[in-house]
Amino acid sequence: MQQPAKRATFAGGNVIPSFLRNLQLPFGITLSSAAAVLAAAVVVATPAGAMAQAAHGADPSVAATAEDSLTAPQPAASPASEGRNGATSGPKSSLLIATDFPVKLAAGISPAAMNFAGTAGYGEGQTRETAPAASTNPDALTWHGITFYGAYDVGVGWVSHGLPQSAYNYEGSSLVNRNARGSRFLVEPDNLSQTGLGLRGREEIGHGWAVVFNASTGINPQSGQLSNASRTDIDDNGLPRADYAEAIDGARAGQPLNDEYYGGIASPLYGTLTFGRQRALGTDTMLQYDPVAGGYAFSYIGYNGTTAAGGDTEDTRWDDAVKYRIIHGPVHFAAMGKFADGVGGCYSTASNWTATTCTPVQPHNTAWGFNVGGNLHKAFADLVYQHYNQAISVVNPLLGPASVTQSYQSTTDSINTNPISGPNPVAADNNLISTANTLYGIVTDNNAVMATARYAWERFKTFAGYEYIWQNNPAKPLGVGATDQGGYLMSGVEDNNLDSEKLVQIWWTGLKYAYDSKTDVTFAWYGQVQNDFRYPKTCTVAAGFRSSCAGELNEGSLYTDHHFTKRFDGFAGLAYSFVTGGVAIAIPHGPGVPYLHNSNFAPTVGGRFSF
Repeated sequence: MQQPAKRATFAGGNVIPSFLRNLQLPFGITLSSAAAVLAAAVVVATPAGAMAQAAHGADPSVAATAEDSLTAPQPAASPASEGRNGATSGPKSSLLIATDFPVKLAAGISPAAMNFAGTAGYGEGQTRETAPAASTNPDALTWHGITFYGAYDVGVGWVSHGLPQSAYNYEGSSLVNRNARGSRFLVEPDNLSQTGLGLRGREEIGHGWAVVFNASTGINPQSGQLSNASRTDIDDNGLPRADYAEAIDGARAGQPLNDEYYGGIASPLYGTLTFGRQRALGTDTMLQYDPVAGGYAFSYIGYNGTTAAGGDTEDTRWDDAVKYRIIHGPVHFAAMGKFADGVGGCYSTASNWTATTCTPVQPHNTAWGFNVGGNLHKAFADLVYQHYNQAISVVNPLLGPASVTQSYQSTTDSINTNPISGPNPVAADNNLISTANTLYGIVTDNNAVMATARYAWERFKTFAGYEYIWQNNPAKPLGVGATDQGGYLMSGVEDNNLDSEKLVQIWWTGLKYAYDSKTDVTFAWYGQVQNDFRYPKTCTVAAGFRSSCAGELNEGSLYTDHHFTKRFDGFAGLAYSFVTGGVAIAIPHGPGVPYLHNSNFAPTVGGRFSF
């Protein structure tokens, strides 16, 4: 019998745990010391006159691509265009809503109210407004204030340890995978940008107010299928490990509009308020401060949504969410909340419950967060806090006729410990939901704090970020039959997977160099470490490692991107990733089942067309 998990509590009932006071970064540095050094570095590096510049409204964001954007790049920036990150004519409030559509300045229009996405230049900037007016960009596909936009990104890659490509996989194969086998060549989708289409609009209604909307979706360039992480797992259900294709977890689960679908009102003075399916604040911030801007092929925090979502990759987008954003001069603020949605399933604490004796439970997957940031001349910084209840992480395929006895797949339902093997005529198993077209997941309550910074100097742009995540077993459990992203049902639910509080630290840094006006070179490094949350703490070679043991993941990447035309660019680069310790365990059950290979080397070359 599995030992009941303990829900970690904080001394004195504090919402923020004590680790923030003496948080240890890599190399034993405390958070307070790091903050002091960072502040000093910004002050020292800021050129003379920056305080005067700070009185003007430069936007704190940059071009967004990959998992969370459809990017339409402008012509590459030249050194002379560095001023795009500069000041406006004075303090000004503006909208701060995610957009990836490029516009050109028209006479009398402030740069702080527009969006730039020139990814090849070191001086590019991106301020964010929901829908630029039709007249501001003569190249836009705009009609009566409604703009059609999109991107197509595809490449060819080689991986040292990979799997066959799934028609529903939108992230490619660059990151080390627990089930990956031998080397192979692959068609790689969505390397720098998420392929897809979208519509956005803006209609002025008077007195500075406007109605805004955005509707966008991801499409896999290799198959034409809607991006669907859940389907990649479902297609592997019941198969032996040797027959798996690439399987991922994520927020895009085959929804018709799997990126965003929201509407709201906007005012230059009072900000923007929107409701619907929207990117989390951590997603917005990650895209702005990742040196690769979230590109799957070369960015760990773009490929894996743990950072953006604050714990579990499925939460990079929130359904039924309200988001408020405002920018005033060099400072911006955002807040976001999510209402509970979906189905909670059927739950019981008894070991012999059935479908007629369990209790239907309501979902409590609410969430909230805030973001504050600003800039001082060419130095930018942001801070994000996010909390998410009943976050779901889909971990691995389910059992089936071809793999009932294979220990590396999900074998039991944690609620009643019955085998998960699909429809079974035995009465004791009739309470189980069929494994056909269903998922298996771990449920946690998550908190996360993210701090980011970047600085531009001549042809160089530097990036850095850090996030601290703490996860606990859910205060209110989900039951079998709960719904996941895209409306998929959970036939297996683990509400007590954590023996104790799980702590995850993620950091990254990078450098982008503009070789000329059309070409840039980017280097990035990402690291993730987790604590030993196993109980009893027996993480040794002799005792056997499990996924609850301490471990780490690292990825480094280097690539170059060249803009042949305004709308078409080509790229080539490589990524190398590896895992150790508990992170190198494929299945979160005992005995631990390790990755087949704990590293992956992945060079990729490809092209992108954006409009």
